[in-house]
Amino acid sequence: MDGTFVPFAGVGPVAKAKFLVLGPPCSGVSALMDRLSSLKFSEHVSPARLKGPGISRRTVSSAAEEVSTLALMRRWFFSRKPDAGFVLTDFPATLLQARVLDEWLEARGEDLSAVFAVHSAHEPVVAHYRMLGLLREVSLAAPP
Repeated sequence: MDGTFVPFAGVGPVAKAKFLVLGPPCSGVSALMDRLSSLKFSEHVSPARLKGPGISRRTVSSAAEEVSTLALMRRWFFSRKPDAGFVLTDFPATLLQARVLDEWLEARGEDLSAVFAVHSAHEPVVAHYRMLGLLREVSLAAPP
């Protein structure tokens, strides 16, 4: 073995693979996203990207923000082709969002290929995907 880590080995047809990248953007995520973008996924999606630059909004409660994010992501999820691959970043950010995403996947008979987490990802979400056996242990920290 040459010591090279291949995070996408064994995930099946790459164009149909479904990945989650948990945690806020950082330089380690940028390196992973560079590798993912070379794999020709159908979509790279994040709630921030779907919201776009938009109009400056009033400050809302975290509960209202959660509802808004779930509604936005639900519209995207159920409007895409079921067999198309995707990379989700910044979602799910909470355990509630993770459980809702699991329900959506189950409703469409789909499975995630793998989940990657940065060091600052929300621990309950990381633990959820670790328990499901989907978390790929990989260091996404910036190289020295």
